[in-house]
Amino acid sequence: MAKNINKRPFDEATKLKLKIFGESFEEWLPVFIYDRYAKQVFIFDFFAGSGTDIENNLGSPLILLDKAKGENRKYCAKAKKPIKFFFNEEQIRKRNELQENTDKFIEKCKKENGCSNCVYKYHILNYDFQELFSKPNLKRVFEDKNNAKFVLLDQYGFSQINKDIFKQLISFPKTDFIFFISSSFINRFKKHPHTKKYIDTSKIDFNDKKPKEIHRTVADYFRSLIPNNKEYYLHHFSIKKGANYYGLIFGTNHTLGMEKFLKVCWHHDKLSGEASFKIEKNDYEEGTLFYNTENTVKKEKVKRKIKELILSEEITDNKTGLKYALINGCEPKLFTEVVQNLIKEKAIEIIGKFNKQSTNIHHIKKTYQIKRI
Repeated sequence: MAKNINKRPFDEATKLKLKIFGESFEEWLPVFIYDRYAKQVFIFDFFAGSGTDIENNLGSPLILLDKAKGENRKYCAKAKKPIKFFFNEEQIRKRNELQENTDKFIEKCKKENGCSNCVYKYHILNYDFQELFSKPNLKRVFEDKNNAKFVLLDQYGFSQINKDIFKQLISFPKTDFIFFISSSFINRFKKHPHTKKYIDTSKIDFNDKKPKEIHRTVADYFRSLIPNNKEYYLHHFSIKKGANYYGLIFGTNHTLGMEKFLKVCWHHDKLSGEASFKIEKNDYEEGTLFYNTENTVKKEKVKRKIKELILSEEITDNKTGLKYALINGCEPKLFTEVVQNLIKEKAIEIIGKFNKQSTNIHHIKKTYQIKRI
């Protein structure tokens, strides 16, 4: 039986994980509240727990509901379409606690804000994840391109999000997901039959990897499962807890979804945008004399590669370059910086109008071409 983390105070690693969950959802929700092509919005927390820890700190389901209000109720007061929350907890005792905690949270919210009812609808479920995920009604929700879906999968360990589940998640339209995975345990038990049942560890290169790089390596395994002809964006964030390394993996089929998740990650890690600790050896620690967030190892590595690809004429327009930065876990403004430097160096010329825009890539209608001089 999974240990009950809700019966003790959340530790700092758990608090960070929950903070990233909440901030990511806060970035995601307004996009689809105001998207005229999204007829309904669904939020799923498939491993919801009881809703709070022993000190009444909010767990993921209540964080999602809290963030859904927006500052001064700017989201819930203006929602013009159905917004539905589904919180699932397999253990019946924790499911009942979740129902009670959620009901109390909503009643308190209505009282504090003078609302007669709540525009958001929530459903508390009690299923095994695999059983619930395979239900035909749920599949129809996920497969409907008119539905926007935010999916939170805070699993224990690593056994629930296997190759088949992952491939289904990346196939659904208008679906962004975040899942938690215990990367250190995959490495530690990589030869165990139980691990191999869920994760093909033969395709993960753990050789010579430092412990702090393990989650990055596990994320690369999931990237390898994305079909070569599919444009899809995946990013990871490593979290250290004691001697172990856990992490989050985020997936989206849209550049805006990736931009928003990277914004959250780079806020929490100004050196690499991917860890709760200094993951690159040659970066300086925050607070030291040479601490620098502009020319970090990660940024310089990606900028060098972008420059190389421009000069070899493999990147010949701005949209391709902006997407390359995203795919490699950097905010797209990095590409624009490289282009501006190459223009100053008289190494390239721009055909068309130079557009400094580096966000909302999907809205860039006029691209410019890059030609090496």
